[in-house]
Amino acid sequence: MYKSKAFAAGSPKDVLAGTIIPRRDATERDVQIEILFCGVCHSDLHTARDEWHDMMPTVYPCVPGHEIVGRVTKVGSSVKKFKAGDVVGVGCLVAADHECPNCKDGFEQFCPNASFTYNSPDKHGTAPVTYGGYSDSIVVDEGAVLRIPTNLDLASAAPLLCAGITTYSPLKRNQVGPGKKVGVVGLGGLGHMGVKFARAMDARVVVFSTSPSKREDALRLGADEVVVSKDASEMRKHAGSFDMILDCVSAEHDLNAYLGLLRRGGNMTLVGVPEKPTNLNAFALVYGNKSLAGSMIGGFAETQEMLDFCGDHGIVSDVEVIAIQQINQAYERMLKGDVKYRFSIDMASLKSD
Repeated sequence: MYKSKAFAAGSPKDVLAGTIIPRRDATERDVQIEILFCGVCHSDLHTARDEWHDMMPTVYPCVPGHEIVGRVTKVGSSVKKFKAGDVVGVGCLVAADHECPNCKDGFEQFCPNASFTYNSPDKHGTAPVTYGGYSDSIVVDEGAVLRIPTNLDLASAAPLLCAGITTYSPLKRNQVGPGKKVGVVGLGGLGHMGVKFARAMDARVVVFSTSPSKREDALRLGADEVVVSKDASEMRKHAGSFDMILDCVSAEHDLNAYLGLLRRGGNMTLVGVPEKPTNLNAFALVYGNKSLAGSMIGGFAETQEMLDFCGDHGIVSDVEVIAIQQINQAYERMLKGDVKYRFSIDMASLKSD
């Protein structure tokens, strides 16, 4: 066991502050990683403030962070895929059993024995729960480690480990490609990645936003058209025309308004998670054999596929790089939507704390 510098929340009402956490020594199957950058996900804020208490109570101290890019410093004796000096990524999972039906099908995120990167029971007994990427190093099972393409900017690549796979997976599952018309609801941390992926897949991309001011940026990111969702006439023009709609909004909104825009057999996939249940008009699905689905990150192989796709197409997240000492201000700005489009923490700043 060794000590690692980190930033942690001590309670739901505490700001994050510097601390020291234990990290296990690498076993024969483990990879030890010096963390270079860590993206900031809205899940980090929810967990740090125990806002998902009924579903997933937070154990303190809480060290968030599951969009990790770093450099391998040590590998266990059985590790074959990585060596010291490799630049790698770690997403929302640090381990899975690799034996259950979900794992065998490539859906490790649904493994009943998976270990999430933070706030998950620590099966090695190093600490009560796993500690995430707001730290200077991490030790991870080899199976959860991913290669980062060498042509990607590392700070901008970090959010791919959550925001990237969250949006790539449902687009790929719905066979988005040439000739397909795709809608992206919400132009935020998730939505801007959805636009980039759908554009790279050669689909026609339409962004839906409540804010006309986002039109210019949506077009810059690759959208063919922007629809102000509050404008009923603009919405009607697209009735029955979409093959797929990717809904990236976590605020309360009317799903029925978008279901009417799907063509026969079209799909709408939710990757945003509104706090309250939504009213759903069953007829909006029944008429036209439409489907409504949800999607949560992706398995290890699919996440690597996504990273390789990003390398081939030069796709990264639009980020604002911050020091770890700015994380509490970043949380407040994130709540206000005051970031284009993700924060990425330069973990070198932890050395000066």
